[in-house]
Amino acid sequence: MEGNQQQRQAAYMRNGLFNQGYLDEQFLQLEDLQDEVNPNFVEEVVKLFYTDSARFLRNIEVTLDKSPRDFDKLDNVMHQFKGSSSSIGAKKVKKECTQFQEYCKVGNLEGCIRTFQEVKQEHATLKRKLESYFQVFVSCMYVHV
Repeated sequence: MEGNQQQRQAAYMRNGLFNQGYLDEQFLQLEDLQDEVNPNFVEEVVKLFYTDSARFLRNIEVTLDKSPRDFDKLDNVMHQFKGSSSSIGAKKVKKECTQFQEYCKVGNLEGCIRTFQEVKQEHATLKRKLESYFQVFVSCMYVHV
């Protein structure tokens, strides 16, 4: 009984991530790669994303703090971060990255700073939500073992 309730909770949490626009179809493609041999594949990929993304965010912060601002470098690092975000289906993060890049193209420092705060917030929110989801998802797997 408890296992079914946890499965429903995991499904509800997962659906919420899509319905609220946090994830897109790329996340589904990752899930398709998960199997009995690699039952934690998606969680591992997401953890790698968060490890790598910390470096990207630090690089952007350092570059934003330097004067004069190197908008080409900012755009390049954000482009890499956006690609990494796309690989796990981080839809809202990717959207904010695109906005940041638009501000870079026109040299709008205030827009970059404001949008970078949004990028970091969406990044942190998704991390919290995915950590909660994986916690429930993994507990479902062990109930059935």
